[in-house]
Amino acid sequence: MTDQTLRGFLKMVENDFPADFVRVSNPVRRELDITSSVFEFERNGKSPVLMFENVEGFDNPVVTNTAGNRRLLAAAVGVAPDDLPLAYRERCQNYQPVEVVGDAPWQDIVLEGDDVDLTKLPIPLHFHVDAAPYITAGQITARDPDGETDTVGFHRLMLKGKNRLGLSLHSRRRMYEFHRRAEAKGEALPAAITIGIHPIHYMGSMAYHYPPNVSKYEIIGALFGESYKVATCKTNDLSIPAGAEIVIEGEILADTHEPEGPFGEFTGYASYRSTENVFVAKRVQMRSDAIFHSVASGTAGDHILVSSISREAEILNALRRNLPNVTAVHVPLCTVGALMAIVQMKKTAEGQAKQAIMAALGTEFYVKTVVVVDEDVDIFNLSDVMWAVITRTRADQDVTYIHGAMGAILDPTSDPENHTVTKVGIDATKPTGRDFAERLTITDEQRSRVQDIFRQSGIEL
Repeated sequence: MTDQTLRGFLKMVENDFPADFVRVSNPVRRELDITSSVFEFERNGKSPVLMFENVEGFDNPVVTNTAGNRRLLAAAVGVAPDDLPLAYRERCQNYQPVEVVGDAPWQDIVLEGDDVDLTKLPIPLHFHVDAAPYITAGQITARDPDGETDTVGFHRLMLKGKNRLGLSLHSRRRMYEFHRRAEAKGEALPAAITIGIHPIHYMGSMAYHYPPNVSKYEIIGALFGESYKVATCKTNDLSIPAGAEIVIEGEILADTHEPEGPFGEFTGYASYRSTENVFVAKRVQMRSDAIFHSVASGTAGDHILVSSISREAEILNALRRNLPNVTAVHVPLCTVGALMAIVQMKKTAEGQAKQAIMAALGTEFYVKTVVVVDEDVDIFNLSDVMWAVITRTRADQDVTYIHGAMGAILDPTSDPENHTVTKVGIDATKPTGRDFAERLTITDEQRSRVQDIFRQSGIEL
């Protein structure tokens, strides 16, 4: 049985990938030091898990960058890094029933009433532009006011006071809809915030295309390959991961809007756009030795890698329903893990690339550019992709525009009023049925030969 806790993941990394686990014992500030440390490692081509053991003014250690390394996420799932999107796609469809347990470690400490004080948590300030410290690893759980289905997902949470958090529901998915339904009844939406969970949990929380009666916990269990263990909140009867570090119970207020933001978002820009909702905390429970989990924000891999993987899987799943000759999908981190998808296919007929473009754009509304390439193009090598675009694309025939499409609220190019955007599809595949210029290649045999020559000559590549 898998250890479904954050601590289980940290133990795996420290034991099996020691170079990817870094403990920082020197004092750090919660202002800027934590997230900027992640970016400093990324500038040097590294993405380790970082454990800050001494955050000035706070008792709890802070761990970050638990999901910034594709190799570690793949190891947690038990597959090779290149196989992660396909494994994600296949496992997410094998829903597992949840297992409700009576006791959970986060029940060690209980704070209610005036004892609730979120300012005592080491919530980082991520960027100078941020309006306040932000909880970025808070998974919010809520239930459909018109049904029995739970949902869970990330939403940025701005510290406003001892028991008050600002949040934005800008993704406009299930949580947004559940709150809208509650608000229509004049009711607040009961909710709980979970801090400190296994990365597989939040990989599963990023799945979007599934039946309306399926709980996110059933998908998370599918990724684990076993029932996901949950325990029950005391104030609102919601199910919460049994292995969590900290649980904050409360509600998202109805008909209440307060300024929230700016916040350094995944686009690499300060975002002033927000639904300006408010969460009020009523009860806090935590482990006696709780680890505070933070996601490095902005364009950090910790913030966008899971989104990238989930979008790769969702688009691949949608495309293969009608185009089984689609071989792979990649959503690059340099396109903020969201705004561009590259589709690789073995084209057998004209029009298939445009079909793939329309299907991909219809599957994931965050994506605004789709590039389709042949199977000889390495979709993980953007230089190779751009070579295909510039040598195989005829702009008058192979570039498609879709005007007035639904875009991401946080995309700075989307219309500030209705959040629509013009989307682009690029067919960078060779034409079928006629000869095309032959690509220059160097065989693996020849590469091996020159590598041997270099080694024998003492030349290092």
